[in-house]
Order: sequence, then structure tokens, then C-alpha cells
Amino acid sequence: MHSEALVRDHTIYACVMGSRAFGLATDGSDTDRRGVFLAPTPLFWRFDKPPTHVEGPADEQFSWELERFCSLALRANPNILECLHSPLVEHVDDTGRELLALRGAFLSRQVHETFARYALGQYKKLEADVRGHGVPRWKHAMHLLRLLMASRDLLRTGTLTTDVGDQREPLLAVRRGEVSWARFEAWMSRLAAEADEAATRSPLPAEPDHARVEDFLVRTRRASALRAVPEALPSHPDDELVQEVVDGRGVGQF
Repeated sequence: MHSEALVRDHTIYACVMGSRAFGLATDGSDTDRRGVFLAPTPLFWRFDKPPTHVEGPADEQFSWELERFCSLALRANPNILECLHSPLVEHVDDTGRELLALRGAFLSRQVHETFARYALGQYKKLEADVRGHGVPRWKHAMHLLRLLMASRDLLRTGTLTTDVGDQREPLLAVRRGEVSWARFEAWMSRLAAEADEAATRSPLPAEPDHARVEDFLVRTRRASALRAVPEALPSHPDDELVQEVVDGRGVGQF
């Protein structure tokens, strides 16, 4: 099956991310679309496995296969977690609604490390810009601050909020280059310290709920296999045994 067909025909969840989801859009902002597709289970029975992600087919569009998406979310990947919490949902089916209902299962105090690590990586790139060109990429500086705010508030409340609310104008001032590099660094350091403090008393659990997420993934794969078995396999005397294997009841017989 062609990669674009997986996105077109098997997307379970699609949303808008980036500045539009964060409440930071301006007249020139792109529309970044992200999504999750469920590759039909029979595709995994082949040597040539389905892709873990697909770029396109539209501009600024990127989608993950469900298992890859869940794996990254369980590791508290900032981009993935924020995708799950976008206020701008463009498509969701029944499986997608189950995925959204699991949002809390992916959250844990691990976000403190992953969000901070990502922010540090972005800061080092900004420092290199300052050394090489005298100024940073202010748009990236703005998003670094936004990420630290989201991390701090998530650790404080246990809820991930993507929209920056009343911080829109201060952050856009950073984007416009109206804040000095020294003030930016001081702001970043304060947010990082607040996130560190919040982590010590966060209501989030220490680990995400792997078992709950895995149960969802297995049920979803099994349902996909059950829908496909009549078409994917020719009639055979062992059809009942095949059904038992799909159901997980006949594995011990092999």
C-alpha cells in the first residue's frame, strides 16, 4: 500500500499544530498539520513493513503510524504529547477518540527531563547563532520559552495546555526581536528553575501507564486483523484456528 494511501484512507486523528495551535499565529504563519494513521494489520505480516511515518501528501503535513506515535508519547516526546493536546482537531474517528481518551496515560514526571533536554538543544543552537551572526533566530527563541512554560505548567497542574493565553504578546515581542538576548536568557533561566521546582511536587505519576497503552494498541491491531482476515486469507479448513490465533487463543498450539 502506498504511503499516501495510508494517510488518506487510514488516518484516525489529525490536527493543526505549530503557532496556530499555540495561539501565536500571525498573518504569515504556516498551517502545520499532524496526524496518526493505523496501518492495516495484514501489512505487518509481510517482509516489507509499513512506514513508521509519512511526510505529506499536503505541504507541512506529517503523520505517524499508531505504534510509533504511542512509543514516542510514552517516552514523553514534547512534539507528540502536544499533538495529542492540540485544540485544533481536524479529523478523529472512533479509534482516534480512544487514543485521545488515553492522553493522561502518556503523561508522567518524565516530561521534566524530555522537555528540558529539548529546550537545551534549542538553546545551544541559538547560542551558535549569536556567536556566528550576532543575533539568534528569534522565532525559535520564542518557541523555546513557550515550551518551558508548557513544561512548568504541566508539572504544576498535571494538565498539558498548548495555547499560551495571556503570554501571547510578550512571546510575540520576542519573535519580533524586541527583547534583548540578556533578557531572553534571564527569562529562560527563570522558567527552567520554576519547572525544576514544580517537578519536586508534581501531581504527575513517576511513569506513564505502559500497560493501558499497550492494551489499546493490541486491541486495535486485533480488530484490524479481524476485519481483514476474510479478505486476506483464502478459505481453508484451518480458518477457525487462524481466527483463534488472531484472537490470541491459539498461540500456544504452535
